[in-house]
Amino acid sequence: MARNIQSLERAAAMLRLLAGGERRLGLSDIASSLGLAKGTAHGILRTLQQEGFVEQDDSSGRYQLGAELLRLGTTYLDVHELRARALVWTDDLARSSGESVYLGVLHQQGVLIVHHVFRPDDSRQVLEIGAMQPLHSTALGKVLSAYDPVAHSESLETERKAFTDRTVCDAGDFEHLLDLTRARGYAADVEETWEGVASIAAPIHDRRRMPVGAVGIAGAVERLRRDGELRSELIAAVRDCARAVSRDLGAGRF
Repeated sequence: MARNIQSLERAAAMLRLLAGGERRLGLSDIASSLGLAKGTAHGILRTLQQEGFVEQDDSSGRYQLGAELLRLGTTYLDVHELRARALVWTDDLARSSGESVYLGVLHQQGVLIVHHVFRPDDSRQVLEIGAMQPLHSTALGKVLSAYDPVAHSESLETERKAFTDRTVCDAGDFEHLLDLTRARGYAADVEETWEGVASIAAPIHDRRRMPVGAVGIAGAVERLRRDGELRSELIAAVRDCARAVSRDLGAGRF
């Protein structure tokens, strides 16, 4: 069995201690509560402070939780709420479209899949929650790049790899795609990331009208297209799902 890292255990205990108190704690209080030498406790606190997880009051010298830890907690709650609000609507989208449904958010210069509903048939499928997708070639990534300024910057600053001969890599051409995405309210990926696979995605907004994620479907090109064009009823279904989740997040009507 792998051994736990003692310094990480002590740092976690320190954060829990600070989170449970109603006031700032001094070095002596923290050290005695956790059974640590003052020097050891001070070293851990200094590291946590450098990372923004702990703050020290200048006048009293006491410690409290830092803004970075609170920011990470808020991010988790936002994603958790997004997924919770989307559960029913993504299930409905899978049933109505007959395709797999994906919910994605911006994460580390890519799209993190936070929810995945299987295609409603008997085919063998692999759960892709936690998988990463590229920003520049997938429908989910293009939607985030079109509506989220941070995603937009990252998609332009990072390498746009050619996954197939259809992948758009040129910066000018990519910007044109983002303009088109904003104009029509959805993005498409037709064999730009995987041969034989197409996807459609639309943006999700929160109560501040800020983009917080994207929802989309993906499946075989021959199922998503008719007469060489993406099926209009599938586009409408994806956009309706995105609007429904946005309304549940307090965004109102789009």
